[in-house]
Amino acid sequence: MAVLEVFCSLTGWFCLYLLFSWTFSQRSPEWNCRLVTLSHGVIIVLLTAYVVFIDGPWPLTHAGSENTELQTLSLCVCLGYFFFDMCWCVRHHTEGPVMLAHHAASIAGILLALLMGVSGCETCGVIFGSELTNPLLQTRWFLRQLGLYDGLLGDAVDLMFIFLFATVRVGVGSAMFYCELTSPRTTLIMKLGGVVMYAIAWVFMVDIARFGYKKSRAKYRRWSENHRLKDTGCPHKTD
Repeated sequence: MAVLEVFCSLTGWFCLYLLFSWTFSQRSPEWNCRLVTLSHGVIIVLLTAYVVFIDGPWPLTHAGSENTELQTLSLCVCLGYFFFDMCWCVRHHTEGPVMLAHHAASIAGILLALLMGVSGCETCGVIFGSELTNPLLQTRWFLRQLGLYDGLLGDAVDLMFIFLFATVRVGVGSAMFYCELTSPRTTLIMKLGGVVMYAIAWVFMVDIARFGYKKSRAKYRRWSENHRLKDTGCPHKTD
């Protein structure tokens, strides 16, 4: 049954890509693929949020427990997307080794959770935390393409992205990682998978911290230069 759900998910994301490609035929393939990524991010965040916070069980206390039907559905929807996006990235050579490693680890982790029938709750929790910042990342790319990034809106998107990544994916993710490692129900292979995903998250965090530092430094320099020019151009009072 899960195989059919994954196949339907993969077909659905591919059809959505074809629809976007037909609707926005003047745009690049990456534009249309990122629309699919944005759609997936919104849908899967809403779905896993319901699974984690409403349907349960709570991943911090029930790591390694048996999968529920809704957890399985969420994993299948997400796995179908990752299959689609992985194939697209390899075909168009748009992503680097770190992102491809993230996709490969995500596919392996979701597959293990589906095949073993356990650890669905913490896997959905990881998906929620990982995809929560994805819509902001895609919004940032679209703003760049539309020439709207260099301004207050672009700064707001970057600030919110950095804040959510640091607090949710690294902060809350660290707590979930600890609970997974210490849970007696979690299998060894899922714990190893958690180590890989946690390490990749920190690689991303380092890159994001560097980006935030460089952007803040560049904006401070620009502000200092503008302030200095303004002071130079102002007339001086004389007695």
